[in-house]
Amino acid sequence: FIAVLDLVMFWHSSNIIRRALSNATSRLPVLTFFTKKNGPCSLCDDAKEILKKYDSLFVYEEKYIDIPENKEWFEKYKYHIPVIHLDGQFLMRHRVDERLLKEALRTKNPKTID
Repeated sequence: FIAVLDLVMFWHSSNIIRRALSNATSRLPVLTFFTKKNGPCSLCDDAKEILKKYDSLFVYEEKYIDIPENKEWFEKYKYHIPVIHLDGQFLMRHRVDERLLKEALRTKNPKTID
C-alpha cells in the first residue's frame, strides 16, 4: 500500500512540475511602449497599429514619459518616442521593425510565431 501511495504522490508531484514548467515556458513577454500622454505622436500611432497584429504574443504595458513619476524615462527618451522594450530590455525606437519584433518574440517563446 505504501508503494502505491508513493507512486501516486510521485505522479501527482511530477504533474505539478510539468504544469509549472509548461506555464513558465508559455509565459508571454512584457512589451513596454514608451510614449507621451500629452500631445500628438504620429509615430506612436503608426507603431501601435503594427503592434496590434501581434498583441496576442505579449503583455502590453504603456508608460507615459511626460508624467512626473516617469522623469527618468523622460530624460532618457524625450526625443525618441516611441521606444519599445521587451521584458525590460530595449528593443527599438521610432518605428516598429516587424522582422526584429518577430525575432525577439520567437526568442522569448519559439512556439509563438511560425
